[in-house]
Amino acid sequence: MTNVFGKNKSGTQVSNWHVANSSNTPTSFTSFVNPYGLKLQQTITSSGSVTIPEGITFVYAILAGGGGSGGNGAGGAGGLAWGWTIASSSCVIGSGGGASSAGGFTRYGNIMAGGGGGGSAGGGTLGGAGGAQAGNGSFNYWGIPQGSGASGTSIDGNPGSGAGGAVISSSTLVTSTGIGGKGGNGISGGGGGSVSATSSASFTGGLGGSGIIGGGGGAAQTTTGLRQGGNGGTGFNIATGQISTGGVGSTGTNANGSGGGGGGIAGNGSNAPLGNFGGNGGLGGGGGGGGLTGGSYGGNGGNGILYLFY
Repeated sequence: MTNVFGKNKSGTQVSNWHVANSSNTPTSFTSFVNPYGLKLQQTITSSGSVTIPEGITFVYAILAGGGGSGGNGAGGAGGLAWGWTIASSSCVIGSGGGASSAGGFTRYGNIMAGGGGGGSAGGGTLGGAGGAQAGNGSFNYWGIPQGSGASGTSIDGNPGSGAGGAVISSSTLVTSTGIGGKGGNGISGGGGGSVSATSSASFTGGLGGSGIIGGGGGAAQTTTGLRQGGNGGTGFNIATGQISTGGVGSTGTNANGSGGGGGGIAGNGSNAPLGNFGGNGGLGGGGGGGGLTGGSYGGNGGNGILYLFY
């Protein structure tokens, strides 16, 4: 009987499969940003219908929920989700939060990302980060664990897929340099803590947490000394492969001191304008910066976004 599984002769099939000077490149290494070497075909920023070319039944989606709005503290970043899904004819894009509220969820096919928590003890949902005051983050679509909000003697949020928010600090809780708590780092960064103290000393709001989406920066409130708002956390721009910067907090004596917005996956966070208002979060889920005089003065969270690759 002939051996149909006999060993190939040297120099035949194996060498033909892997030519020494082959110019072929494995698809997993063709792009740092585009998954599996696919091409970004659609960028969608509002809810509604989606048109997919005939014959394409599966697409790869990357999507962000809306960022939480700043309030007394900063808002948390919106959640991030990714993966293959059946092509769908519609989508939901989450709006960024306003007036200390949480961001909305974004959904396409079977992939979903939740919103970031608002800046007054708001917790994130489905990958969204917690806002200050000490809001908890949430596990994401893939079940990656979340980070809890600041607790006990710590004023900083904890890391996680949706990171935890920092605490809003009195003068006895801030660091020795007068800086508020940092939002936790993660896939989605937590909101930075504001400093609320009646004092002639100088205070600085806490930094927003950094990650692929950044949380908002905290404010320096009520002090009669120098106020410096905290900067928003940095993110990562999916389309360009560049860092999304967080907005810069405002500075002043007896005035200003609001926090900057966090960087989204599609845009930088806004600087805090002069006055009471925090900076807005960047497009693609950035958290809003903390404001000076309550929830209505926090920066808006960045709206969600959907990227489709095929």
